[in-house]
Order: sequence, then structure tokens, then C-alpha cells
Amino acid sequence: MIKTDNLAGMNIHYPFYALEDFFSYQNNIGIKNVELWGGIPHLYLDAASFESLNKVIALARKYKIKIPVFTPESIIYQYNIAAPNKEQWQKSKLYFKNAIRITAELGAKIMGINSGFGLLNEPASEAWQRSLEMLSSLSEFAARQNVTLALETLRPEESQIVTTIEDAKKMLHEVNSDSLKPMIDTTAITVAGETLEQWFNTFGTSIVHIHFVDCGKTGGHLAWGDGEQDLAAAIKTLNKYNYTGFLGQEITASRYYKKPFEADKRVFQLIKNQTEK
Repeated sequence: MIKTDNLAGMNIHYPFYALEDFFSYQNNIGIKNVELWGGIPHLYLDAASFESLNKVIALARKYKIKIPVFTPESIIYQYNIAAPNKEQWQKSKLYFKNAIRITAELGAKIMGINSGFGLLNEPASEAWQRSLEMLSSLSEFAARQNVTLALETLRPEESQIVTTIEDAKKMLHEVNSDSLKPMIDTTAITVAGETLEQWFNTFGTSIVHIHFVDCGKTGGHLAWGDGEQDLAAAIKTLNKYNYTGFLGQEITASRYYKKPFEADKRVFQLIKNQTEK
């Protein structure tokens, strides 16, 4: 049964706060697990290196918070799973390998990832092939690090590669690795006209993670209560299919940047109210 312990707070909407502020707020709210977003200003990594993780590990211990999931920035930065330029593609591979190393060093078991994106005026098959080659290579590397890559779909304005449940099914089949598993992004599936039921009926217990946020008809990664989705129905579905993983709070709208902790506190309370009935 879903409980507040399934919540995984995320620092992606804390870009104007120090990382310690984020951990402190999660502790105060009562959130015990976080999906750490690997982006500036909280954690620096690139194709060549990444900063020491000592500070992150120390903060997690100080505030008694676990980090079961790590997700590197992969949309607003220059690194792209399906980069069309050969040199960019190679640099991106090095970047994501460093992200996998970070995941392992943090003791996390899951790393969030997506298919990347191609060019609108190129054959779709070319972008697909680059994504397939990259995900296959990274899955092999992740296996050696005892990390599972969680593949989410993106919205059509973000990618032209894996944006639907059928795309995800095809990519997972072609990569064919135990180290690459499906992840649900509730915004992406809503935009695609899909449901949690469809995803669980298709992938069952192989779903290893969820970006569990509210959204409107046209998208938006919103805090629960700010969109048009039915939280009670969503939790009922998760319980129906015995989902026991984490619910990452990938809240990306800039409206939350000033007081991100208020959104986190409200989401925690909403889910607590639904799960303690």
C-alpha cells in the first residue's frame, strides 16, 4: 500500500536554494527519501568529471534521508542521449557514464534516463538508432555498476523518439537488457492520452520508478492539487497493482522556484490524507 514513505522529494525545483536547504526542508516536512537531481547549483558533473560526493553523502546522513534514485539533468543541458553530432554523442555517453558512477557511489540503485531527442527534419529511424545504441551501451555499463536505468517517456515537444507506451515497449525490447526498465512519468503519459492502468497492464512489476506529479491537459509537471488529475484514483491504481517503488516529485514549473518547500509540504499532506484513510 502506498504511504508517505513512498514519496521521493526532488531538488529540481530548488535551483535558487543551497542543497542543504533542500535536505533540511525535506526533513522538516517528514520526507525520508529523495530522488536527487544532478544539476547546477547542487551537483556538478560533465563529460570529463564530477565533483566529490562527500558533501551530498554527509547531508543525507545529517538529515537522515536516503537517496534511492539519482537523475542527471538531461533536457536543459547540452548532453543528449540521441545527439545528432558524433562528437556530441560521444561526449554525452561520457556524461551519462559519469552519472551512472555517481548513482553507484551514492548507493542508489536506480538512475532516471530518457531517450533523448533528434532533429525534426531527419528520418525518425536515424534518431531512434542513435538512442538505441546509446541506451544499449549505457545499460551494459550500468549492469557492471549494479545500477538499473529507468526509462521514461517524454512529451512530443521534448522528443520525437520515445513519447508513448508503444515507443517504450519497442525500445526496451530492442535494447533487451535487465539493466533498463520502464519508468512512468505521469505528465508524459497524460499528454499521450495514456493511463496508469495501461502502463501496469503492459509492464507490470517491471516498472521500477514513477515521476508522480499533477498536470493539466497540455502538460506541466505540477505539484498535486495544481493540475487536473485525480490523486485518489491514481493512488488506488498504484495499490491495485501493488506498486511498492518511489514516487519522484519532478516538479519543474518555475512558479515553484520561490517557495518550493510549500509545494512539497502540500503534496506530502495530500498524499498522507489519501493513504491514511
